[in-house]
Amino acid sequence: MRTDNIKREVARLKAKYQTNDPYEMCEAVGIRVFEQPMGTADGSCKGFLMSNARCRMAVINSDLSAEVQRIILAHELGHGILHGNRSIKSFHDVTMYDDADPMEYEANIFAAEYLIDDDSFFAALEQQPSFYQAASILLVPPELLDFKVRLLQKEGYSLFAPRIAQSDFLKRDISKPIN
Repeated sequence: MRTDNIKREVARLKAKYQTNDPYEMCEAVGIRVFEQPMGTADGSCKGFLMSNARCRMAVINSDLSAEVQRIILAHELGHGILHGNRSIKSFHDVTMYDDADPMEYEANIFAAEYLIDDDSFFAALEQQPSFYQAASILLVPPELLDFKVRLLQKEGYSLFAPRIAQSDFLKRDISKPIN
């Protein structure tokens, strides 16, 4: 799916259901959310989406911080909205920012667009011109902000951001800012 279509779909959902909270959106679109301890060791599952007979369920690792759980849920919501009943694999560190897998890339774009609206993005840049400080203000990891910048660059905005999206970003505590 093209990124402009993903952006339109996020805008449509937010307008229809009047929420930018991924938990509320999941409820609104019929995705049940469960939290389950899955550990914090390297390679631990962070979350996954299951779909069976029109019943969709997102399972999120409850051992993660609330901030990370929110990001994982937005990613899984993206799979649920964009990929319907396709076979969904579990989310591990190595899959979140995997540009080689089109479904993972699309779910990342969805999560970035869903969690970071344009107005908040530009307001954060006005407050703190540093890319990393803007991510801290927006309560997202810099890697997710990197995806938002890529979206805005495709729309013609002249923005600089380091290409930092790496598969290991969830191994650090995103509640602490990077400077």
